[in-house]
Amino acid sequence: MGDRPSLYLASRSPRRRELLQQIGVRFELLDIEVDEGQLPEEQPANYVRRVAEDKAVAGFRQLSEAAQLPVLAADTSVVVNGHILGKPEDRDHALWMLGQLSDTTHEVFSAVTLCRSVPQTRVSVSRVTFRRLSETEMLDYWHTGEPLDKAGSYAIQGLGAQFIARLEGSYSGVMGLPLFETAQLLQLGGIDFGAGKTNLIGPGSI
Repeated sequence: MGDRPSLYLASRSPRRRELLQQIGVRFELLDIEVDEGQLPEEQPANYVRRVAEDKAVAGFRQLSEAAQLPVLAADTSVVVNGHILGKPEDRDHALWMLGQLSDTTHEVFSAVTLCRSVPQTRVSVSRVTFRRLSETEMLDYWHTGEPLDKAGSYAIQGLGAQFIARLEGSYSGVMGLPLFETAQLLQLGGIDFGAGKTNLIGPGSI
């Protein structure tokens, strides 16, 4: 029983796995596909909340009755002037997004949901200020490969950290899983985690 997972993580993100491991959560992975398209007139906070909840609920419904541990899911969006910047489609799209972030402050909305029949969600909002970026810097950064699968085309935990002049809010939230809010949900759900705990990555781990 000691190494039994406490929950399922409905995410393909290695960063979310690392963050859960950081706080001693034992988990298995669950591969979930949901529609992540933004609805007309949908505000960023509502969008990330809906997508995180959709992932967690879909994951919970996928489990057999015997395996119905809680399911944790998250969604994170980089927002500039009220507009969500997703993952870049190609080099030009990435450079355009980095240009939008250069020498300005943007918001990062990060929602986390824990579902055990009824989903519970928390949303973190952070403000990130970039210094001015030159065209050469942006192009060099693209060639590192780091922006390719990142919302807003940057990774705060990677080389993109050198562009950040100021952060107000949650570092882990900008990374993809706000740990303060996650811990709140785990405590409310009576889920064992913390110092001294080991974690378990399921057979679907990458």
